[in-house]
Amino acid sequence: MTLDTLQSAGPAAPSTAAERAVAERAPWFHNLHLPDGTQTAPDHPLGDFPAFKWREIAPHVPDDLSGWRVLDIGSNAGFYAFELARRGADVTGLELDPHYIAQAEWAAEQFGLADRVRFRQGTVYDLARMDETFDLVWFMGVFYHLRYPLLALDLVARAAERLVVFQTLTAPGEAAAAPPENLPIDAREQMAQPGWPQMAFIEHRLAGDPTNWWAPNAAACEALLRSAGLRVASRPGHEIWVAERAAEDPNAAARAAELQAVAGDGA
Repeated sequence: MTLDTLQSAGPAAPSTAAERAVAERAPWFHNLHLPDGTQTAPDHPLGDFPAFKWREIAPHVPDDLSGWRVLDIGSNAGFYAFELARRGADVTGLELDPHYIAQAEWAAEQFGLADRVRFRQGTVYDLARMDETFDLVWFMGVFYHLRYPLLALDLVARAAERLVVFQTLTAPGEAAAAPPENLPIDAREQMAQPGWPQMAFIEHRLAGDPTNWWAPNAAACEALLRSAGLRVASRPGHEIWVAERAAEDPNAAARAAELQAVAGDGA
């Protein structure tokens, strides 16, 4: 068989019950490794995604999460939710797309984790109307898709009692300047210097996706986390931060007032 024949033949027809079930629930964005060895997205353009991201983050999250309540925002097919549940956590996955929720609920049954993981439809903004808190809020792959990103991060920080795992698409550049406590109005040229916290606004599309709105640089990511009352505890990999509640939070009062205005009686 020639290379051209192989390329034109396409993937083999599903032969096992698991493969047929996976095919029926396609397309998949998470490549889950099912108990029988079947993979849900073995030809993912990013590789074994998101397993390679998890391998970076896993050492920065407690091995024993027994008693921890976790919220996975944008949970998709549930990869991270399942990994955290295996460490003993009680996990809620929040996902907007019912297609991914159906995938995740089916996969939870395959992994025997349906009693530790539940999925519900919603977005990060639903936290404005919730008084529920979690030990860990998992906030990966969502921030740059949001029209109101700092509002979302404030809501995440308010809901997190211990840790936040944060990941976002970023603009190039790892430099980080130390902005002054009070920038004079006639010294704004400093904002254009390397390392100043900046977010690039994407008016049209990035990678063909009209929901890619923002690309903060690394300095902006850390500044945004600080502004939300969090302290960077570690940086597991490129575009990934683990944060915890800061001991001092000078923006707390102003942030609470604005969140109250957004949430109304639900705050």
